[in-house]
Amino acid sequence: MFSSVVSSSPAKSYYNYVINPIKLAEKVKVLYVDDEPDNLFGFKASLRSDYHIFTAETIPQALACLHDYPGISVIFCDQRMPGRTGVDFFEEIRVTYPLPVRIMLTAYTDAESIIDAINKGNIFRFVKKPWIEADIIGAIEEGNKFYLAVSMLSIKNIELQRAYDELNKFAYSVSHDIRGPLAGILGAINLANEIKDVDEMKEMLFLMKKSVKKMDAYVLSMHDYYNLQRGELKITKIDFKKLIGEFKSIYSVLSKVSGVRFDTNISQDGIFRSDYAPLRLIFNNLLSNAFKYQDRNSKNKSVEMIVEVAKSAATIYIKDTGIGILGSHIGEIFNLFFRSNSLEVGSGFGLYNVKSAIIKLNGTIEVQSILHQGTTFTITIPSI
Repeated sequence: MFSSVVSSSPAKSYYNYVINPIKLAEKVKVLYVDDEPDNLFGFKASLRSDYHIFTAETIPQALACLHDYPGISVIFCDQRMPGRTGVDFFEEIRVTYPLPVRIMLTAYTDAESIIDAINKGNIFRFVKKPWIEADIIGAIEEGNKFYLAVSMLSIKNIELQRAYDELNKFAYSVSHDIRGPLAGILGAINLANEIKDVDEMKEMLFLMKKSVKKMDAYVLSMHDYYNLQRGELKITKIDFKKLIGEFKSIYSVLSKVSGVRFDTNISQDGIFRSDYAPLRLIFNNLLSNAFKYQDRNSKNKSVEMIVEVAKSAATIYIKDTGIGILGSHIGEIFNLFFRSNSLEVGSGFGLYNVKSAIIKLNGTIEVQSILHQGTTFTITIPSI
């Protein structure tokens, strides 16, 4: 059995730490690296009331501190450290810890040290030793502002790259998935011009209708995608019996035609509030897939939908006896334009839109699938 979980909660990372826990009431985290204990003591004693101060006598201790305490925004380091210089330390952490602002403390102002510090360590500024408290405070305040700006820019760059990648996929999909049906319609029209037999003409019309329906489904999927990305939540009371009743009437015909048993079970005692449109999109896409990807050779085809509302949350199960999902695909099925099966051609929007809708409702989705036996989607959505 293969399973996967998609959650609306962001994964913990260095960048997530930067954007979330920095609050006005939280002290700026500062690391001071110096091999002289008296300097470390004086630095901490002078500044600990206004800043969260970390100290290290050696570079290995400084590296351990950066690892154990994420969110350090300003690093001071003495140039003359035993074994390795401050420039060497700053050069090393540029890759692993690129965001903290690096400030060099030194009593030596020879040109070579300054050039190395700028070129290798990419330092923010110099502070002379013995330092003056006002200079240190000014350096921390300026450095922290720069750190916040660069951190936010890094996050925006990641988001921009993700949006750019999606745009590339979107452009390719539009050109491919819209031109395909159009080419089918054009080909059928060209053939129809040479056909005189009524039955053959009806066959051409059927092919054109099939292409038009495919294009219409694709356009509707794009519309759902746009609404999910741009729209705001509209909270209302949700009656799941009424909502599922709509799908029961819609899919009952498909159930009879395709020979797939369709069962529903709804248990709702309390009030549930959410956005109707994303919920409807989730149900519609998952039910559509459940019917679409049934094992055609199976004699006992079925789709089951269970809704349980309790403790201010709705848990939804959609189970099918379909062809299942390959283990190598199960972690990718929610990606934009991903298609895991060639038996039925989809738009590549469906499960991506499902994931987007669930994230918008602050919910989670879990997938369990056994190849040639079926798939179960488990969705949990809190009441708002």
